Amino acid sequence: MAYSNFTLEAVEKTFQLESIQSVGIFSETEPIEPSTELTKALAKKVPLAVAIGTEKAKSEMIVADLLVELREHFEHSISLFSGIDFNVDTENDLTGVCDFLVSLSPNQYYLEAPVIILVEAKKDDLITGLGQCVAEMIAAQRFIVDPIINCTFGGHRAGGPSPYGGTG
Repeated sequence: MAYSNFTLEAVEKTFQLESIQSVGIFSETEPIEPSTELTKALAKKVPLAVAIGTEKAKSEMIVADLLVELREHFEHSISLFSGIDFNVDTENDLTGVCDFLVSLSPNQYYLEAPVIILVEAKKDDLITGLGQCVAEMIAAQRFIVDPIINCTFGGHRAGGPSPYGGTG
């Protein structure tokens, strides 16, 4: 099963999780002013991406620019990955392609732990995407514990054997 096949109910049962709903957990986080370049780019691209209406258009025209801005904000001390295989635990179906991964390493050539997972809402439906989001979060947690897994970048592999079933 790919990450996108998980529902919230299925991932909670499979990994024995409990949902805890909280409000305002980031309410005290200070906002960051976007650059002039990002503001101008989004002013052009957001209406077009919304008009096209596909996840791919939104990824390419909105999310990618936001992530590049994030990388610049952190002075290239993080790395970005899009659409890579993130096969962490084949036995528990924690496999598939991630929308976006941010590594807290500046290495842009292969994925290193720790990572942050970004999951796009599918068809603008946040509830439907929650199962995928939680499954990818579990995979990221396991990757941090044992970063030697199978990640494929354009047909090239990085990694080695993993106790979770992936190989590199």
